[in-house]
Amino acid sequence: MAVKGIQFWFEFASTYSYLSVMRIEHLARDAGVPVEWKPFLLGPIFRSQGWNTSPFNIYPLKGRYMWRDIERLCDNYGIPFKKPSHFPRNGLLAARVACMAASEGWCPEFTKAVFRANFAENREIADPKIITEILTSIGQEGSQVIARAESSENKEYLRKQTEEAVSLGIFGAPTFVVGTELFWGNDRLENAIDWYKKHIV
Repeated sequence: MAVKGIQFWFEFASTYSYLSVMRIEHLARDAGVPVEWKPFLLGPIFRSQGWNTSPFNIYPLKGRYMWRDIERLCDNYGIPFKKPSHFPRNGLLAARVACMAASEGWCPEFTKAVFRANFAENREIADPKIITEILTSIGQEGSQVIARAESSENKEYLRKQTEEAVSLGIFGAPTFVVGTELFWGNDRLENAIDWYKKHIV
């Protein structure tokens, strides 16, 4: 199968996905590399490993490091950041909307707005009212979009997309897939772009 670009697998609760969401468009555009946005859910993957929450909550030392690391990286990238009062937030509704948005061409705009709400504005992205406000702010009809996102067909689409992530060997977010190669973590974004340019184009 021909490789059409980088698959960008992200999770709305993921701190490091936030960094990549805010960086990938301009980096990929400057490199001439197409990006396929692939929202999925980490919850089922974590539960299969016996975790009922983020590993950053399970291992406090790792969590403390992560939050400071995010602060430093956001400062370095010029990305706004405000530590969420609740972590991880439930990104299920946002992921369902993003699946639909990906097929309609407005996934990047929606995704960036949701991540800003979570990690720069400390807003509750599990709240349908917040998602409706975000949709309205980007020119979408909020209630209609949510109704479509909550359809059984779209719910199944997200389930299958998460299953696809598992089948690819994805265990965390963000993950970039280039052909058969996996690149895990925000710090591998540039590596994934370089690999595509050297081995795919």
